Amino acid sequence: MEFKKIQLNGFKSFADKTNFLIEEGLTGIVGPNGCGKSNIVESLRWAMGETSAKSMRGSGMEDVIFSGTSNKASKNIAEVSIEVENKNNEGPVQYRELEEISVRRKIEKDKGSKFYINDKEVRARDAQMFFADLSTGAHSPSMISQGRIGALVTAKPTDRRAILEEAAGISGLHVRRHEAELRLGAAENNLKRADELRRQQEKQLANLQKQAEEATKYKLITDQIKKIEAGLYYLKLIEIDKEIQIENEINSEAGGEVEGFNVKISELENLIKTAMDKVSPLREKNIENLSRIQRLNLELQNLDEENTRTQDEIEAIKKSLQTLDEDITREKGIIIDANSNEKRLKEEKADLIEIDSKYFETEKLSSEELEDAKKKLKQEQKAVDDVVNTIAEGTVNISVGPIKNVKNSIDRVKELINSNEINQAITLLDRCNMELDSFLNDLKNEKSREELLSINEKSQNIKQLQEKYADAYSKNQSIKNESIKRNERIKTIETEIESWINLLSNSEKMVAELTERKNKLTAQLKELDNQPSVQAERKGQISENLRISDKEKIDNDTVIKETDQKIETLRAQLNEIQEQSIQIRERKASSGATIEGLQKRKSDLLDRINSELSLTEENILENSNLNGVEELPNAVDQEDSLDKKKQEREKLGSVNLKADEETSKYEDEIKKMEQDRSDLVTAIVN
Repeated sequence: MEFKKIQLNGFKSFADKTNFLIEEGLTGIVGPNGCGKSNIVESLRWAMGETSAKSMRGSGMEDVIFSGTSNKASKNIAEVSIEVENKNNEGPVQYRELEEISVRRKIEKDKGSKFYINDKEVRARDAQMFFADLSTGAHSPSMISQGRIGALVTAKPTDRRAILEEAAGISGLHVRRHEAELRLGAAENNLKRADELRRQQEKQLANLQKQAEEATKYKLITDQIKKIEAGLYYLKLIEIDKEIQIENEINSEAGGEVEGFNVKISELENLIKTAMDKVSPLREKNIENLSRIQRLNLELQNLDEENTRTQDEIEAIKKSLQTLDEDITREKGIIIDANSNEKRLKEEKADLIEIDSKYFETEKLSSEELEDAKKKLKQEQKAVDDVVNTIAEGTVNISVGPIKNVKNSIDRVKELINSNEINQAITLLDRCNMELDSFLNDLKNEKSREELLSINEKSQNIKQLQEKYADAYSKNQSIKNESIKRNERIKTIETEIESWINLLSNSEKMVAELTERKNKLTAQLKELDNQPSVQAERKGQISENLRISDKEKIDNDTVIKETDQKIETLRAQLNEIQEQSIQIRERKASSGATIEGLQKRKSDLLDRINSELSLTEENILENSNLNGVEELPNAVDQEDSLDKKKQEREKLGSVNLKADEETSKYEDEIKKMEQDRSDLVTAIVN
């Protein structure tokens, strides 16, 4: 067999799953101190069955689990797997047919570790034996660590023998032999222990036989005690039956007395009911009279309050009428103002329309003059453009740069004229003239000078035409602005006229509404003036009804008082009889409760007899010591007999009632132990 791969997951410094392949030849792992080289060797020993945490450089076996770092969390499981290749079908018998064998050890926090061979859970001993048969293991000399060479040189003969046995491939047999010797030693110890137990069992059997004799006597006395107890319970049942008979007689006598009192109570209640029936209608009538009196007094009070309220309403209506008159006068004044203002605004509107029609012709002439000035200005500008183009085409021998600047300035003047920005256009033309004058002074060619002089002359004409155009434009704008102001005023007048018309309409509606309210209040005032006489007549009627109700109430109170005195006398007699009846009822109820208690005692006693003696009321005499006795003893003598038998049983002391059963059980166990010992001795000898 050959090791092919070691897989570590969560073991010490190997937090993630890591595979180490063992190829043909020599496989080495190189790295600096602390990188985990020793952890790989320790993982091999751990997977082979190492049980010492100290050998793993830890205080406990769970220390082999990755404990975490600042970058990685700790784990709860560590696992090491060793894969072995078995091409030659060697090794232990049960694994020779397999080409690959995987041995895995897994440890989990607080749960311990488990071993698996080919993913099947096995004992730690099985995994250790597997590697021992391969002449290796957790403590194998083939695993050489630091200081191991020196230890082998100075080893004792027994340690050297272990190295030789492993080299010869018999270390597994040596382990199995050691295990068999341990089992044989344990079997001899078990035989000695079995002999000791058998001797102890025989001693206990002798004691149990004595206890069985005492148990037989104990059971005989116990049967006699049960019969005496049954006789005692029978006497108690007879006493309870006698007491129940006496209480039944008392209960019957009390029932007769209760019936007599019930007749008297019924007669008195009928008399009281008759008196109550007589006085109840009078009480109801008095309640009605009292309610009527209260209602009439309330009506009188309401009439007084209504009279005061009517006077207040009259005063309030008069004030409201005065206010309405003032409001109507104010609204009529608003109507007069609205009519006058509407007339004035309409006249102003007509005047403005007439003036606007007169100025229409003037505005038209101003526009024509403005168009004519604009047309002449454009002609002069075109002439200047022609001269400038001639110069630009080179027919005149002058420098083109300044001319192009003048041309650009003239183009800008055109744009300003078209946008009616005359002042800026004039300023720009003055600058063009200054540039042309400066340029003329520098010219020596007469023809060029004449051309430029013509441009300067036309520029002066353009300036004059621009001033004329500016005057015409200013006049035209002034006429237009005045026309716009007149139109705006006309619109404002129309809005004011509409506002005054609305105000006039609202005021007319308000006058109509106020007049209607005034008419209603006048009618209401007329109606309220008639109220005092009606209220006085109603007050007289209420006073008469109040006098009649008071007299009827006084008469009814007299009759009610006399009847109440009679009812009070009858109730006193009824209470006296009821108290006597209650005493008799209590005596009857007490007797009934006593009977129930006695029956409950009897029932409890029968339950106790059934539970303790497994007897009933019918067969208790047959199973007691009183069966066939003519003159029954009293309960005290029966209890004395019971106490004597109990004392006789107590003299026996503590008795093992199961001694018979235990004796048979011990005899069977002794026979079985002798048979097992014989079989074990036979097995050891063979």
